[in-house]
Amino acid sequence: MSPLAWIAFASLAAWGWLLLGQGFYWRTDQRLPGLAGGAGGRPDGSAGPDDARGRPDGASEHSPRVVVVVPARDEAEVLPVSLPSLLAQDYPGLAEVILVDDGSSDGTGRLAEELAVKHGGLPLTVVTPGEPEPGWTGKLWALRHGMALARARGPEFLLLTDADIAHEPDSLRLLVAAATGHRLDLVSQMARLRVESGWERLIVPAFVYFFCQLYPFRWINRPRPRATAAAGGCVLLRTEIAERARVPEVIRQAVIDDVSLARAVRRAGGRVWLGLAERVDSVRPYRGLGELWRMVSRSAYAQLRHHPLLLAGTVAGLAVVYLAPPVALVAGLAAGDGPAAWAGGLAWAVMAGTYLPMLRYYRQPPWLAPLLPFTALLYLLMTVDSAVQHYRGRGAAWKGRTYARPKTAPDR
Repeated sequence: MSPLAWIAFASLAAWGWLLLGQGFYWRTDQRLPGLAGGAGGRPDGSAGPDDARGRPDGASEHSPRVVVVVPARDEAEVLPVSLPSLLAQDYPGLAEVILVDDGSSDGTGRLAEELAVKHGGLPLTVVTPGEPEPGWTGKLWALRHGMALARARGPEFLLLTDADIAHEPDSLRLLVAAATGHRLDLVSQMARLRVESGWERLIVPAFVYFFCQLYPFRWINRPRPRATAAAGGCVLLRTEIAERARVPEVIRQAVIDDVSLARAVRRAGGRVWLGLAERVDSVRPYRGLGELWRMVSRSAYAQLRHHPLLLAGTVAGLAVVYLAPPVALVAGLAAGDGPAAWAGGLAWAVMAGTYLPMLRYYRQPPWLAPLLPFTALLYLLMTVDSAVQHYRGRGAAWKGRTYARPKTAPDR
């Protein structure tokens, strides 16, 4: 066989393993426990006879107290959509919202107070922590301040949610019901990101697809987990486990704060659950390729622990797994290399097939599935760019702050 055919067969073997041996990452049925498609509860989301929630509305007779902590920096554009959705939560217990204005220059804090007066609902407190101390990334510095204030209220749970995340009215109630009914210490949902522009359609579903491939949700949610991760946009955290795990202090330098948080909780003996959201959405727009590029590249090299060998392996892996199949198919057909053509074509078909469930979840047309190799090429370039920016001392730039050499999530 030709060298191209060997590469095509290697790619096909890799896709066979990814299809069956990587926790069925490509399936999108890991939903909030108690909801349709999720673990536990009836298919219609109502309480089963053995469900600890106890009432059909998802609330126990004694609903735990919850404080919602929202770190926000220059979020005036999205706050009019996201914050009212939090204030309007239909929660049967005591709940309030703390918005931490992390040095915004666009009037985020003032706007939040105006929205609270206009819309009413849950009590809102707006605080400002000042500039981060050395050794802290900005979001975690804001969370530290907000969580300290929240703990003084004595809540059983903290909901950590980003300022661009909109929640349906029953979101908090269902999150707490899942945590209490299934004895979970951290319940996280991957918010459904906005997909409207052409670049968003091309890149955003793939972003979640690649995340699921790295951290298969089934592996995370097993009684004996094989992976650990969370999605930082929506994290319900039991206060007791947060104190035991010493978060956020123990992860204060993390750029990939959600994965670091989940690992800290797991090390402290907590149970973690992660799934795709049905009632939690990101309202942040990405107006062009540049904004999407920065979203990915700011933390891509941190995910590789800033290690050149891991970068080289990732680039080679992406090339063999995602780029080789279409190249082998086209080149094989042009050169009359049958083995290369059919192996490449079959690998490409398996690849596209694993992407279809994520496209359906994002309500996108199936013809986008064969374009995944092109999207993977963009992610390869974004990852290389992330490494280049790191070695130029620009590190993880976000919201006007740059972290030259941030630390990654510890493995243990």
